[in-house]
Amino acid sequence: MLRTFPHRPINILTYCRASNSQFAHRTRRNTSFIQFISAKLNCHLSQKPICDQFRTEKSTWAERYAPKSMLPYIQLARINRPAGTFMLFWPCVWSISLAAPIGQFPDLKLLSLFGIGSLIMRSAGCTINDMWDRKFDRLVQRTNQRPLAAGTITYEQAWKFLGIQLCGGLAVLLQLNWYSVAIGASSLGLVVAYPLMKRVTYWPQAFLGLTFNYGAILGWAAVHGSINWPIILPLYVSGVCWTLVYDTLYAHQDRSDDVAIGVRSTAILFGDQTIPILNAFAAVSISCIGAAGYLSGLAWPFYVGLGAGAGQLAWQINTAKLNDTANLQARFRSNKWFGAIISSSVLVGKVCI
Repeated sequence: MLRTFPHRPINILTYCRASNSQFAHRTRRNTSFIQFISAKLNCHLSQKPICDQFRTEKSTWAERYAPKSMLPYIQLARINRPAGTFMLFWPCVWSISLAAPIGQFPDLKLLSLFGIGSLIMRSAGCTINDMWDRKFDRLVQRTNQRPLAAGTITYEQAWKFLGIQLCGGLAVLLQLNWYSVAIGASSLGLVVAYPLMKRVTYWPQAFLGLTFNYGAILGWAAVHGSINWPIILPLYVSGVCWTLVYDTLYAHQDRSDDVAIGVRSTAILFGDQTIPILNAFAAVSISCIGAAGYLSGLAWPFYVGLGAGAGQLAWQINTAKLNDTANLQARFRSNKWFGAIISSSVLVGKVCI
């Protein structure tokens, strides 16, 4: 019997013990792997969201007091982040102020209309941007909690909301003269096309500048029913260069994610040369504003304010830390003060003549 059975009893026992040992080792190894994955997930989930993520806590006045059902729409329209509205509004103020009669303040009613229009159209632009970019936004840490990317608003709901926004913008535009209506309507193509530019060019920030500073053209047209290009063209170029400065700094927040998913930007194009290149754009911006003011015959206080604006722009560029999200967010938001400085300078330079 023992001859025909290939294993002696002691060999079977040894084999079983060895098998149990191997099974225990595999179990420990699998358990360790599960613990490793769990630790990674817990680490990821415990990380604090970076500055511009759409947080679940209600951190701004718009989020604190808004009805819960309206919160995703407020976030989609960026009403809870008003800095961009100011950046759209300030070039309008520059243009309207330059167009005002010598020694007089600009028309307050016109400024109010442009303020309301800036709020509405900036919100509409953000809605369009998120609709076009929702698939990309899901892959970027800073934007993956935006309403469309996170699924708190459907694509169909966003279309309806956009329709309401555009109707509101049209209602404001129709308060202006017909020349201005035509000029304003022509900007809609830029608004729609801008979010697509990052797919085809490294200069989407320049295209944003063309879009965001259209108020420099529209403001003068709203006052005079025509455009004085020798004044308005340098003003428009100034705004475009200004936008290149602040939006390139802003784009550095997403640079690594953009490279990974194939999205382009001036932040990627300029790379380590970002600071000197932005200083050059800032110099062009200040020079062009100065040229527009000179051709408008502004008094000396304008140039004092222009110097202060140049200092503010130089500060934000040369103190920017391109790998520090909080620093870049602060520099971006500070541009509302740059716009305010230039607006005040134009106003004082106009009335002191």
